[in-house]
Amino acid sequence: METGRPRRVTQRDVARLAGVSQTTVSMVLSGASAPSLPTETLERVQAAVRELGYVPNRFAQALKTNRTMTIACVVPDIANPFYPSLLRGVQSVADDAGYDVITVNTDGTAEREQRFLSWCLERRVDGVVGVFFTLRAADFQPLTDSEIGVVRIESSAKRGGPLPVDNLYIDNEAAAGAVTRYLIGRGYRRIAMIAGIGGPQDGRIRGYRSALIEAGREPLIVTDEAFTEEGGQRAAETLFALAERPDALFAANDLMAIGAMAAAREAGFSVPGDIAVAGFDDIFAARLVTPPLTTVSQFQYDLGTTAAEVLLDRLQRGNAGAGTSQAMPFRLIERGST
Repeated sequence: METGRPRRVTQRDVARLAGVSQTTVSMVLSGASAPSLPTETLERVQAAVRELGYVPNRFAQALKTNRTMTIACVVPDIANPFYPSLLRGVQSVADDAGYDVITVNTDGTAEREQRFLSWCLERRVDGVVGVFFTLRAADFQPLTDSEIGVVRIESSAKRGGPLPVDNLYIDNEAAAGAVTRYLIGRGYRRIAMIAGIGGPQDGRIRGYRSALIEAGREPLIVTDEAFTEEGGQRAAETLFALAERPDALFAANDLMAIGAMAAAREAGFSVPGDIAVAGFDDIFAARLVTPPLTTVSQFQYDLGTTAAEVLLDRLQRGNAGAGTSQAMPFRLIERGST
């Protein structure tokens, strides 16, 4: 009696059950020439795949096509609630196209981002969607020379260049300016800002500063080493210790804003009665805190799906053509904290 592992279902098995050639099965599964086949043939092959439980051998496919069918999604802080929605957006598009997605956390450091580039050059992925704090377009040339697609998600406007590196960006300066003007319009007189270091703070600070100067106000900015709740709490406590404390606070991300709200409660201040608080990112927790947080939505899921679509289009074209740049929308979400 034969024992051991069950035999792996092959394309030959699928072809035999569907009554077609193995070449036809390969065409259907790859999707490359499937549209030229009769609908009835496609349906027979797909039915045979389902009946037999056929699973493609990714290793064999990689040897044949020089493709791994894998995409890397690179983020600076996987613990930041901003990124899971972005990752889900990337994965939803990749799944439909038959690609796997792996997540790489870099902590936003130059060392880890450079190490990621070296890892990619071992041909472990076909393409990259990522948020990078230290790398510039030219740093990705070794990847693009190896026909690895690259889509960057940026915090400021970018222009497409000669390298096949595509960019999606949110105009953080414009978004921060919109929040600040909103607070001015609500009648707040002394509007402070808190921010972390090593992220998108530069554009957000510029937008805040420009809007205040435009209104004849004096900027008041406190930075902390971390874009976290703890960092927000520390920065807010610094502001609350001033002789003339602010009546509104704009945090460079929602985690810092939530930390600032905690500091206000501990100091005996009500939000927004004594101090208004606004954030940036519209993470899931922003609508759950008390009061719900006014913030800026970057539509993270849509950002992820668009990035993946741009990458897959690039890979379909063989990584050819100059880089592109595309602005993505943002929206001010008004809630009870202001």
